Amino acid sequence: MNSNTKLNILRTLLAVFIALLISFGIIFLTSEEPVKAIVQLLTGPLQSQRRFGNVIEAMIPLIFTGVGISIMFAANEINLAGEGAFHLGGLAATYFALNTALPPVISPLATIIVAGLCGMIVTGIPALMKIKTESDVLVSSLMMNYLILYFSTYILSNILRDPKAGAVVSYAVPSVTQFGTIISGTRIHIGLFIALAVAVLAYVFLYKTKLGYELRVTGENREFARYSGINVVKITLVSQLVGGTIFGIGGGVELLGMYNRFTWTSLLGYGWDAIIITTLAKKNPIYVPFAAFFLAYLRTGASIMSRSTDVVTEIVTITQGIIILLVVAEQFLSKYKHKIIAREAKAALVEKEGE
Repeated sequence: MNSNTKLNILRTLLAVFIALLISFGIIFLTSEEPVKAIVQLLTGPLQSQRRFGNVIEAMIPLIFTGVGISIMFAANEINLAGEGAFHLGGLAATYFALNTALPPVISPLATIIVAGLCGMIVTGIPALMKIKTESDVLVSSLMMNYLILYFSTYILSNILRDPKAGAVVSYAVPSVTQFGTIISGTRIHIGLFIALAVAVLAYVFLYKTKLGYELRVTGENREFARYSGINVVKITLVSQLVGGTIFGIGGGVELLGMYNRFTWTSLLGYGWDAIIITTLAKKNPIYVPFAAFFLAYLRTGASIMSRSTDVVTEIVTITQGIIILLVVAEQFLSKYKHKIIAREAKAALVEKEGE
């Protein structure tokens, strides 16, 4: 592990520590039982198997979205259509499962593949618009999310809706397609292993393959990549398509693992959570599960705290904001970074002179 990586980890851990201290201070100022609130926030998820299961359940979609946006952002292209890709992935999984009759194992596998392909289309459209018309990816991808929301709402209300249900929900997905729980007393499902596998494969793709290297070079310096003979347009498009596929798979896995019907009548916010995750993970997929676990743990603890004390869950939003501000602040620990660089340069010079 080089010094730059160590410094990034130190910055992130220190940012988390400072954010928690500030949050604790706010709790002490606003709560009548601050100690109980803090204890529930920090230890609540560990007090029972069911509560810890809630952490893992919340972590699964965060891993998918964090990995997906890490690959998309690696090309330095701010495509925010992942929210819509996740949403459409869930809708596509529902539609496919309801309209096919495949055998066990093949059915859920085929369903999440279809979900991934639909997610790829969602993030691919803004990327292609940028290539063909030079439109702003940020704007077009944001609009894409709402287009997908309204489209899915129409499909749900007019095609997939179960008229016998008491709400706007789809017909139940066949049990042969659903993911069963793997730990009794919780809703943890096989999607956990799929998510972890995706994170590892994404890391291998980004850091152990030629295409991944070209993608990272393009993200670091587009002009240098172009003069080096890298097809920048192709590489950028690939990153958006791969990222969207992962988002779509995440939506499909979430639907099959945590729901038996499509009930999403609004955007779930996982696309925005992905930005927090990839910021904490420094766009490295191998760190995404740890960042996802931290965020899921914090939110589960906040939910437990709000039910047992007078502190609301919004305290976690404050914590998240402070962490992100400190992590992205270029001047945070910059003097320490410069000292490390100078120390390493001197050590290298002494070693060279000694030879």
